[in-house]
Amino acid sequence: MAPDEALPAHRQEPRPPSLLDAVAPVVVLVVLLTLTIVLFGIDAAAGPLQVALLASAVFAGLVALKNGHTVAAVRDAAIGGVTSALGAVFILLAVGAMIGTWNMAGVIPTVVSYGLLFLVPSIFYAAVAAICALVGAVTGSSWTTAATLGVAFAGMAPILGMDTAITAGAVVSGAYMGDKMSPLSETTVLVPSLVGGVTVNQHIRGMAWTAFPAFGIALVLFLVIGLAADPAASAIGTDEARAELASAFWISPVNLLPLLLLIALSLLRTPPFLAIFSVAVFSGVFAWLTQPDAVEAFVDEPGQGRLLTGIEAVYDAMANGFVSVSGNATIDDLFSTGGMAGMLTTVWLILAALSFAAIMEQAGFLTRLIQPLVQRVHSDRGLIASAGGTAVGLNVVAGDQYVAAVLPARVFRSVFARQGLAPRMLTRTVEDSGTVTSPLVPWNSCGAYMTGVLGVSTMQYLPFAFFNLLNPLVSLAFAVTGYRIEHVRPEPAAEPEPSRGGSHVE
Repeated sequence: MAPDEALPAHRQEPRPPSLLDAVAPVVVLVVLLTLTIVLFGIDAAAGPLQVALLASAVFAGLVALKNGHTVAAVRDAAIGGVTSALGAVFILLAVGAMIGTWNMAGVIPTVVSYGLLFLVPSIFYAAVAAICALVGAVTGSSWTTAATLGVAFAGMAPILGMDTAITAGAVVSGAYMGDKMSPLSETTVLVPSLVGGVTVNQHIRGMAWTAFPAFGIALVLFLVIGLAADPAASAIGTDEARAELASAFWISPVNLLPLLLLIALSLLRTPPFLAIFSVAVFSGVFAWLTQPDAVEAFVDEPGQGRLLTGIEAVYDAMANGFVSVSGNATIDDLFSTGGMAGMLTTVWLILAALSFAAIMEQAGFLTRLIQPLVQRVHSDRGLIASAGGTAVGLNVVAGDQYVAAVLPARVFRSVFARQGLAPRMLTRTVEDSGTVTSPLVPWNSCGAYMTGVLGVSTMQYLPFAFFNLLNPLVSLAFAVTGYRIEHVRPEPAAEPEPSRGGSHVE
C-alpha cells in the first residue's frame, strides 16, 4: 500500500470543542469590534470593522486547528462562507448599478418630486414606514423595497428638512414588516419548511399577532416625531425644490416605468440579480431617451456623438455611479450616487463576517454555544426566550440572517415538540427575533446592505428602526404572559435503543 493511501487510517477525528473553545472566539470578536467602534465611530465600516472580523476569523481558525481540524478544512469552511454570500454580493452590485442608472434616468428625482406633493413633514416618517411596508408585502423583499423607494425617501428627507437617520429607520421598519407578512418572502417560506408541521399561511397568521402590535406602536412613534418636527427647518420650500428638480431633470410619470418593471419582475418571481441588473441596463438606455441633457453633461465629451455618449453613460453610471452636474449643489449632492464601486466596501464587510461565521459553524463552536440553552430550559417562556435570544445572538456572531434563522429552527425544533409548543410558536419566534434584528448589526449582511443602499450607517438608523426593536420585545411579552401561546400534544422523548453488542456503525 502506498504511503498516501495509509494516511486516512491514521487520521484522527477532530475533538469536540469545549465551552472555552467556543466562547474564546466570540470574546475576541466582541473586544475587537468594541475597540474598533470606539476608535473609529461611524466610520468603522469603511475598513476597520472588516479587519476586526478577519482577525477574529483567524483566531477561530487557530482554535479549530488546535482541536484537530486540518488547515484544508478550515480553509474550505472560510471559502464556503464566502461562496454562500455570492448571491447577496451579486445583488448588491446590481443594486449599485441600478441606483446609478435610476438617478441618471430621473426615476429617483421623479419619485422625490411627486412625493413632495403629498408627504408633508408632519406625517413623513409614518408615511414612509407604511408605504415601505405595503411595497415590501407586494414584492416580498425588504432589500428591493429599500433599494427603490428607500433610496427615494432618503433623498426626499433633506428637502423637507427631515432627519435622514430617522427616515432610514422608517424605511427599515416598513420594509421588514412587509417582508415578514409576504408569502413571497424567502425567509417567510424558509422558516416553516425547516420546522415542519406549519404552512406558510399559518406561519404568517401566527406572526400577525406580534408583528402588527409592534408595527402599530412604531407608526405612533414615527407620527409623534413627525408632529414634533419643525417644517420651517427645511433648507428650501417644496415648490422651490420641485422647480429645481424640474430644471435638472425631465420630470414625468413616464420616468416611473423602470420602477414598475422591477415590481412586475419581482411579482413574476424573477431571480433578484437578474431582475435588478436587467432593470439597471434598461434604465441606462431609458435615460439616453428621456434625459439627454443630463446624460451629455455627465459624460462631458463634446463631439463624441449621441450614441457613443449614451453607451459610455450607461457603463459609467453602472460602474461608478451617476454624477449630477446641474450646478445646483443641493440637487447634485442628492442624486450623485450609486454604482457598483460604491458597494465594494459593503461586499468586503459581508465576506469578512461570513468567513468568521463559517469557521465557527464548521468547527462546531456555534452548536456548542447553543446546546446548554437547549438542555437547561424547559418552561414555555424559557424556551421561547432562549430561541429568540439565540437568533439575535447569531445575527451578531454569525453576521447572517439565514444562519440566525436556520440554526435555531433546527436546534429547537425537537425541544419545542417535546414541550408541546405548536410548531408555529417556533417559526414565529425565529422570525420575530432573527429576521427583524438582522439589519441592526453593522457587520450582518442585512445591516451592511441597508447602510450601502440608504447611505446611513447602521448605528445611526438603529435607534429609529422602531419595528425591528419592538418586535422581539412584543414576542417576549407574549411568552411571559402566555398570551396567544399555542400548544399541541407533546411528543415523547426518544428512548435509547438497547445495546445489541458488537461494534456500532453510524
